[in-house]
Amino acid sequence: MKTELLDYFTWNADPTLISFAGLDIRWYGALFATAYLLGYQIIYWIYQREGRDTQHLERLSIYLVIGTIVGARLGHCLFYDPGYYLSHPLKILAIWEGGLASHGGGVGVLIALYFHKRQTGESYLWLLDRFAIPTALAGSFIRLGNLFNSEIYGIPTYRPWAIIFERVDDLPRHPAQLYEAIAYAGIFIFLLTLYLRSEMRFKPGFIFGAFLITVFSARFGIEFIKDRQAAYTTDLWMSTGQALSLPFIAAGLVLVLLALRSARNTKPLPSRE
Repeated sequence: MKTELLDYFTWNADPTLISFAGLDIRWYGALFATAYLLGYQIIYWIYQREGRDTQHLERLSIYLVIGTIVGARLGHCLFYDPGYYLSHPLKILAIWEGGLASHGGGVGVLIALYFHKRQTGESYLWLLDRFAIPTALAGSFIRLGNLFNSEIYGIPTYRPWAIIFERVDDLPRHPAQLYEAIAYAGIFIFLLTLYLRSEMRFKPGFIFGAFLITVFSARFGIEFIKDRQAAYTTDLWMSTGQALSLPFIAAGLVLVLLALRSARNTKPLPSRE
């Protein structure tokens, strides 16, 4: 027998954290800013730990914010509702109306880091390996922001941990945002542990490859219980989010395999005894 609706946790949080002088500060924006600040501190610590020059980090952080927002917005418009936004191109600029795609944001970060690499001469794979660590944490905070917006929710279910999102309907649903937030937080801990304890951190591309495999595999799996996001349908059994995740997973596998092969081919240094 199905559990009574009263037995489920009801979520009706106000997306606005605080209103001041006619300005609304939303939970999503506050959590995004928190992720950015924490990520900056983590990268600053990594640069200092490895004796790297930190003077370019402030400029790079601006590149990353722009790349993330622009990439995520264009990704949402072109991947999930191209018909509408190509017919109303000015609406692409209306970020305040919502609509950001993590796949597009990821591409924006890759481009921002590439421009930074061109200006500083730093190794691109070194940058990707190190920035993957705080990026996983940022993904967790962003999904918590989605929770406060009552968006990116799951399909209806009668599992005991289901949540009723009152701003959507009265059906108990999978809290897909929480699933992803927990997954990304766990991936952050995993990547940080790799960086601190594994000798593979010295193999370019290994940490970034592990990031791609774990993050987008989690995304692929959770998509099965997400409510439909794309404004169009396809004949594929996969959702748009799953189809977009596959190239990232494949790239991650290639990077990890290349790093492992490099590790096997590396000869140990001769003993000085």
